Amino acid sequence: MTLTRRNLAMTLAALPLAGPAAAQVGPGDQALVDRAVAYLQAMGEAKARFIQTDARGASSQGTVFLKRPGKARFAYDPPSGLLVVSNGATVSVADSRLKTFDAYPLMSTPLSLFLAKTIRLDRGVQITRVARQSDGFTITARDGRKQTAGQISLTFTDAPLALRGWAVGDAQGRTTRVRLVGLQSVSGLDPGLFVLKDPRPKNVGRGKM
Repeated sequence: MTLTRRNLAMTLAALPLAGPAAAQVGPGDQALVDRAVAYLQAMGEAKARFIQTDARGASSQGTVFLKRPGKARFAYDPPSGLLVVSNGATVSVADSRLKTFDAYPLMSTPLSLFLAKTIRLDRGVQITRVARQSDGFTITARDGRKQTAGQISLTFTDAPLALRGWAVGDAQGRTTRVRLVGLQSVSGLDPGLFVLKDPRPKNVGRGKM
């Protein structure tokens, strides 16, 4: 399994973030956190192009569909065979080239941070930093129990307020970055976009690699 292909999606789907802890930010920073939460909470259906880059600089891209709460589809462009789908409870990662299929509980992945029915950045994760840029801000969060070295950083534009992308760091210090391009609200997304069944023949072993 190579870092430049399959681990990109695995990092996206499988970094734990759960744990009971309160956000620890100042009043000014809390205002930005509150704005981000309100924006994400109001997000219904959306789509965008995404560009994903790993720690070595290798990149892939595709189209993402979001339907809150809980649902997302990351369809990678050819020649990648990757497809990542959240059905509201489980995040599934299929690789048609390697003929593999993995599944994780949504709540154990970074996607749950902005796909949850009720978004709480003051419960389950710890806000470690709020960084301001000239055209927006970034909120960094980590496992509240400090049982993992991983963290996620959500980046927003300021005017208008919009999710620009995120960066996920794993326990080994490697960072996968996802940049959204042309994020827009949509309606009437096909429910089938958020269904992904194990495509392998039934006689092929199931489960994680």
